[in-house]
Amino acid sequence: MPYFDHNATTPLAPVAREAWLRASDEFWANPSSAYREAARARLRLDAARDTLARLLEGQAKRVVFTSGATEAANAVFAYLASTLPPSARLAVNPTEHPCVLAAAGAFFPGRLDWLKVDADGVVSPDALRASGLLAAASAGRREQVGAVVVMAANNETGVLQPWSELARICADAQIPFVCDASQWLGKLPAAGLGEAGWVFGAGHKFGGPKGSGFLHLPRQASGFAGQRGGGQENGHRGGTEDLAGISALVAALSDAEQRLVMLESARVLVRTTFEQAVVSGLPGARVIGAGAERLWNTVSLQLPHTENTRWVAKLDARGFQVSTGSACATGKGGPSHVLAALGVDPVAARQVIRVSGGGATTPDEWAALASALIAVRTELAPSAASATVKL
Repeated sequence: MPYFDHNATTPLAPVAREAWLRASDEFWANPSSAYREAARARLRLDAARDTLARLLEGQAKRVVFTSGATEAANAVFAYLASTLPPSARLAVNPTEHPCVLAAAGAFFPGRLDWLKVDADGVVSPDALRASGLLAAASAGRREQVGAVVVMAANNETGVLQPWSELARICADAQIPFVCDASQWLGKLPAAGLGEAGWVFGAGHKFGGPKGSGFLHLPRQASGFAGQRGGGQENGHRGGTEDLAGISALVAALSDAEQRLVMLESARVLVRTTFEQAVVSGLPGARVIGAGAERLWNTVSLQLPHTENTRWVAKLDARGFQVSTGSACATGKGGPSHVLAALGVDPVAARQVIRVSGGGATTPDEWAALASALIAVRTELAPSAASATVKL
């Protein structure tokens, strides 16, 4: 069945499954124990940490393995809330993933300042410089802005943020930069993320197992302990490490990085061809974020006539799996906060679906989905005149 919801989760990569099974069979001992079997497990854990650090161009001693991005986000904001002045505020990109927005709001209640985004949802470096948000921090008044929070790539629209330049601006102003790289990893090179600041990701977004993830600490993270316990992860996260999950995560990301040798431009061409086919075949359809650089695998489509849930159901019946947006928000009601930040009105937002392919998705599958969308229109068109989008 053609699967077009990779931004929600990905199937376990064969190399990840192999790594998980091997670690479960051969390296099952507790890495913190003192005997030889435990030492072998410790060496395997250290090797995984070294590999991930190399991919990120970071440092192994700053890698903390977690259960995913949600845990990492909560740990980061808990630490910042405990170390920044009590009145410190966060400058936050309004199109962040719900796990980031919820954690930031919980630890900094009433102290979130929304960064300005353009019509495609991009936080411009020039806009950040001109905002005045960083001026107070540069002048030593850290209570004004304690950290800047901007993801690497949006999970709903695929829009890319200039995270590297934003991180440099924040570093120059001596302000922490927090970056959710979950959607970037496995689709674009991980190199450089290790020096961006607080960076985290989730293994199941790039072929790793669910319940696996990591956090890469900035150089200034004195006393960070995301989880208290036995002092594992260099004292940063208590609890016996899930070596099988960690091995699978690192194997999946390493494999994805090797597959990036396929030119991104070729993948973008496949996505662009799909978009052109849909827009030309479905009058009234449009691509959200079309004016920005986007992930090669992601298309956010506003479709004509009726609610997105009807399109999803019709496509599912034809064997195509797409979504209405973030999997975390599905079924919770209300239009997407990402689309709202882009100025999309609530009625139009209820007409948007998200298509997200994977590295193994073929051009023929993209073409077949375009044909299916056009065919579904003929099923929905008879009722289009009377159909309304209910809020």
